[in-house]
Amino acid sequence: MRSHISGRELHQWYRQTKQTAIANAIAVDEIDWLLQAVTDLNSLSLRLEMFQNQAQITSTKSLSELTELWQQRLRERLPVQYLVETVFWRRFKLKVTPSVLIPRPETELIIELAKKYSIVDSDGGHWVDLGTGSGAIALGLADLFPQATIHAVDISLEALKVARENAINCNLTDICFYQGSWWNPLSFLRGRVTGVIANPPYIPTVEIDNLQPEVARHEPRIALDGGNDGLRHIRYLIEVTPQYLISGGILLLEIMVGQAGKVIKLLQREEYTGVRSCLDFNGIERFVIAYRR
Repeated sequence: MRSHISGRELHQWYRQTKQTAIANAIAVDEIDWLLQAVTDLNSLSLRLEMFQNQAQITSTKSLSELTELWQQRLRERLPVQYLVETVFWRRFKLKVTPSVLIPRPETELIIELAKKYSIVDSDGGHWVDLGTGSGAIALGLADLFPQATIHAVDISLEALKVARENAINCNLTDICFYQGSWWNPLSFLRGRVTGVIANPPYIPTVEIDNLQPEVARHEPRIALDGGNDGLRHIRYLIEVTPQYLISGGILLLEIMVGQAGKVIKLLQREEYTGVRSCLDFNGIERFVIAYRR
């Protein structure tokens, strides 16, 4: 059901809500995300506050419903993306639920790295997204390499349900989805994979409860917990992936701050070459790249 809110009323709500965000140490950008998800306003209009002079703004939520959503955000520390089941990632508007990790802006860069650093025919072949969650990376790959076959794997059936829905909504329905742990459902791809991307769980178990409550309380623990040292899944992927890559095939991993040195050493012990780390938008070593010999 759609509501109509005057620009003046929404602007007053917007300014007041920003103050509560600041008071509660919540990023004010979240209010923009919320309004982009439920209204017809774009980021520029919100950033410049141009909407205040509009007679009516179309919204899927009334002003009172918006207020209740924001109060729930404050009370429960529930991520705003889960409140509206929406996140904006690259050019996509994706559905997210507590069954999937919320795709982060920094992860968008891993798709650009795939384009920049792939040294084999990137217009075709097989690309794999391991631990697909919402399907964000698989969708990014399908958008980047339209001639390739994209395979997306997740151990969670609920996550795969969300990922499939996102693929349909984004008109990228040729992605192949599989339920299972990492490479287990893809034995038929041994020696055939052009590139693989994974954003695996990499947070040490003991550190999870010390994360922001939005993460520790609400995001799926299975997508966060990297074992005692945070490298349990990364270690497995590094050891097993060479069996699946073609010569020159690329492995791209997202990692935790401070893990780059250890991950690079693990890669150098296996059948890889050209091992390197890459920085995210904040200058942090967030990704590692390696090629199958």
